[in-house]
Amino acid sequence: MGGGSAEANGGGSAAGARVPVPPARPFLDTFRANLKETFFPDDPFRSVVRERGAARRTLAALRYFFPFFEWAPAYTLGAFKADLIAGITIASLAIPQGISYAKLANLPPILGLYSSFVPPLVYALMGSSKDLAVGTVAVASLLIGSMLSSEVSPTENPALYLHLALTATFFAGVFQASLGLLRLGFIVDFLSHATIVGFMGGAATVVCLQQLKGILGLERFTTSTDVVSVMDSVFSQTHQWRWESVVLGSGFLFFLLVTRFISKRRPKLFWISAAAPLTSVVLGSVLVYLTHAENHGIQVIGYLKKGLNPPSVTSLQFSPPYMMLALKTGIITGVIALAEGIAVGRSFAMFKNYNIDGNKEMIAIGTMNVVGSFTSCYLTTGPFSRSAVNYNAGCKTAMSNVVMSLAVMLTLLFLTPLFHYTPLVVLSAIIISAMLGLIDYQGAIHLWQVDKVDFCVCMGAYLGVVFGSVEIGLVVAVSISILRVMLFIARPRTTVLGNVPNTMTYRRMDQYTTAQTVPGVLVLRIDAPIYFTNASYLRERISRWIDEEEERTQGKGEMGVQYVVLDMGAVGSIDTSGTSMLDELKKKLERRGMQIVLANPGSEIMKKLDSSKVLELIGHEWIFPTVGEAVSSCDYVLHSHKPGVVMDSAAARESMV
Repeated sequence: MGGGSAEANGGGSAAGARVPVPPARPFLDTFRANLKETFFPDDPFRSVVRERGAARRTLAALRYFFPFFEWAPAYTLGAFKADLIAGITIASLAIPQGISYAKLANLPPILGLYSSFVPPLVYALMGSSKDLAVGTVAVASLLIGSMLSSEVSPTENPALYLHLALTATFFAGVFQASLGLLRLGFIVDFLSHATIVGFMGGAATVVCLQQLKGILGLERFTTSTDVVSVMDSVFSQTHQWRWESVVLGSGFLFFLLVTRFISKRRPKLFWISAAAPLTSVVLGSVLVYLTHAENHGIQVIGYLKKGLNPPSVTSLQFSPPYMMLALKTGIITGVIALAEGIAVGRSFAMFKNYNIDGNKEMIAIGTMNVVGSFTSCYLTTGPFSRSAVNYNAGCKTAMSNVVMSLAVMLTLLFLTPLFHYTPLVVLSAIIISAMLGLIDYQGAIHLWQVDKVDFCVCMGAYLGVVFGSVEIGLVVAVSISILRVMLFIARPRTTVLGNVPNTMTYRRMDQYTTAQTVPGVLVLRIDAPIYFTNASYLRERISRWIDEEEERTQGKGEMGVQYVVLDMGAVGSIDTSGTSMLDELKKKLERRGMQIVLANPGSEIMKKLDSSKVLELIGHEWIFPTVGEAVSSCDYVLHSHKPGVVMDSAAARESMV
């Protein structure tokens, strides 16, 4: 083997250097450190602990839970001007979208406006994102509508349906806030990017298909969300299609898509697509009013109650038989809303180079939904479309949410009668135009090009939603994602390493074609922690690597395997099943006349091996800091003694000193 500069994996340690066993730490100290790393990896309270005095610490804690008190003292007139423009802009989008999404959830349209008034105020106090624009979202609205209407009819029992929607919002808020308070935000990470792409695309497809009811002017429609039921409902009522509704809906949909295309091509004209939904509502209402189209098959919103949100605490249902339905709906919709809100917030935070605390966001989103359920609001989060408009409009802080909320408040107090003649077909067109942006076909193509398994996860979620239901799609996607994680754990990658010529570096032979094996030495790298889930597999896989190498060397007439070097650099932890596996492997190799050698084990690995007596069994002299030193020592012993004879630990120690 050629000499060369040492690398982290390659060597460079002085001959005879050994891997030390870290000093033992009290169990409680270790447990406390692991607990902190699991639930408080970002050390969220460091700013509170640094302060001296109870008063200062109280203020620091207040700033942590209410970021408003952090940025408000330094708020400037220039920032307010930017937030004012952004707030008015997103209000023009929030009003028609709020009404549309409430209809999607089978709720009274006025609830969409209520939900754009109170929750944004709460988020402005507690949210850490400068760009997130709070409001209702189509996917959560569809979930609420499909899950609740499966057991309670919104037309036959509207009061109970409304109460269950508010109760589901309450449970969603409690669940979201609890995840944040208990530092369990990592649970949301089980919704991978591929899962979200497929799920959102499928939900958007289903939402668009549901809007055929409004576009075609149908009065009766299936409550199922799968594509087969929707298509059957559409084509079984061809005699009830209304051409007036089709023409009006297609016209406004074309207008909305054109404005969105213009804004995409020229980002400075973002306000065109932002104002398009409200413009469509105004034009549609005027057109219906002047032509009396409501008498010719065009359905309109009708009466909207004027006034601010009425209290709804007494409307929450906490008694059987429907409480479990509300709880299930709340948890599922809460997770989806949380995943969307945090993903959107992080995306825009990255653009502006600042960080948001995921657990703090969960507390903020959960609190605003709990408060919302007390004030006649249903589930809200940070929708991408509205947040994108907020970002492009130049918002500086969460004050833009306050401005939007005040604009909605004025609408509730004075302008709701103007929406009486708003045609439902326009709302359907607004929903379809918004949903088309959620079908990320380019993201799916990217997944196919990069990772076929991720693409399968994406398509599983999409097909599950489109051909089953939203809940089935979610279960399928999460199940595939968890199965993949389990496979990563249960079937970790092991690879053969070879020496890169003229260096002390060892790399994967399937990647580095110039890497060479060392006669008599087999170097294997384990790329995962060793747990009870994969210990048996690793034992069998290592044995198979040895058998394959023996067959190869016998076929070429080369020296057989005398030493098996395990690169433990990627093994972050090991449990008792893992140490037992190494114990069994050591004894099995001894019976075959081979020696196991460990390279680059971490501190936790060394402590576990020492406490389990496996270190004593293997021999401390067969533990090396680097692969390079391990192979060099094995090679030295092989060339200093008879080939095919493995020396005992004492003799090896004497030879390598």
